[in-house]
Amino acid sequence: MTVTIGVSGKGGTGKTTFAALIVEYLTDKGLKPVLAVDADPNSNLDLVLGVGLPTTIGAVREDMTEKTKKSLLPAGMSKQELLEMQVEQALVETKDFDLISMGRQEGPGCYCAINNMLRVFIDRLEEHYEYVVIDNEAGMEHLSRRTTRALDVLFVVSDPSRRGLETASRISGLAHEMQLEVGKERLVVSRVRGTLAEPLVKAAADTGMELAGTIPEDEEITALEVEGKPLRSLRADSGARLATSAIMDSVLQGVKG
Repeated sequence: MTVTIGVSGKGGTGKTTFAALIVEYLTDKGLKPVLAVDADPNSNLDLVLGVGLPTTIGAVREDMTEKTKKSLLPAGMSKQELLEMQVEQALVETKDFDLISMGRQEGPGCYCAINNMLRVFIDRLEEHYEYVVIDNEAGMEHLSRRTTRALDVLFVVSDPSRRGLETASRISGLAHEMQLEVGKERLVVSRVRGTLAEPLVKAAADTGMELAGTIPEDEEITALEVEGKPLRSLRADSGARLATSAIMDSVLQGVKG
């Protein structure tokens, strides 16, 4: 049975870094195979994980739409067969994990039929993995569009500010409005210096989510970002990596027996 982990939060909270650390935690524990899904058009999960990205699902959708309009489908190949072949080409495979990027959202054209085929195929693709980690945008559009909408774990990431925690609370409310089936919903406060101030502890409690833990501000991560280096260069004993491990050790208990 596949365990699906969603990570959401507004930009600048360290959401993508946390998602990448989850992927590395799972692979380090031997909990493979793992599929990483970059579902945030503004995210760079491929760069953080240190892999090349040949194309995105958005680009596949655009290409398929153009081929359909101009009747350029290869002879003897159905639209579904071509679409599946292109999605497979968009899948980045490594020895530790695989990655697929959703890319930008639809333009003004009609993508309904193609989107439906993509949803079914990607959901079917996910079934081949023990763990799926979805780095999602704050609006959670891609989560709402999955044909299989259940999440075993949803992490909502905030920065250590009252405004950030209020945004996290709204994201949680949005998940409930979308009627996403969520097994465990947890708040993570990232980029924390020292401990959370008492007003922020109260604000975190007011979100209604259980606080899974905090991720410390990590100067080594900042240096890697400046140099454009992937997270695998991060020391095993870095504060962010250790904090992520503690969170995952706790949250995964009872998720997959």
